[in-house]
Amino acid sequence: MKLIPGDRGPGSRKYRRVATGGTFDRLHRGHVSLLEKSFEVGDEVVIGVTSDEFARKMGKNPEQSHEERVKKLEDLLRGRFPGRRYIIAKLFDYFGPGIASPEVQALVASEETAPRLELANKLRRERGFPPLDLVVVGTQMAEDAKPISSTRIRNGEIDEEGRILKQPRGRKGI
Repeated sequence: MKLIPGDRGPGSRKYRRVATGGTFDRLHRGHVSLLEKSFEVGDEVVIGVTSDEFARKMGKNPEQSHEERVKKLEDLLRGRFPGRRYIIAKLFDYFGPGIASPEVQALVASEETAPRLELANKLRRERGFPPLDLVVVGTQMAEDAKPISSTRIRNGEIDEEGRILKQPRGRKGI
């Protein structure tokens, strides 16, 4: 785990500490939306980044190593959220520090991962921790009204902003 110190701000945010997470391969508008909401509601954000091993176990095949993904994420955070406090933690399972830390008050999640909150709160109850609130971030859609995803970007269907690319990689012209 790595704590990045920063300005605590006016303390007007709803939560002192929130958690979010993902693979963060091929950063895109959906990732940015998740992080924007996290920093909007939390004074400090715990960001879990899936390990290479856990990503494979989930059936994902990240293009970038965990270390590369963390570096690109840190670059994005410094540029878009200067002076804000965050912690980046390596995820070996779905929950990471969101479960292990009683200081985390809310989970900021996509519609896809929000259903995991019930299990997260069950595990927290077993540890004597208060339940997490849930802040859901809507799915970001590409120009073709399909979700923006790292897989679609890797496949050459769309770019990081969800713009349709003329010819996806691997498809032959007509």
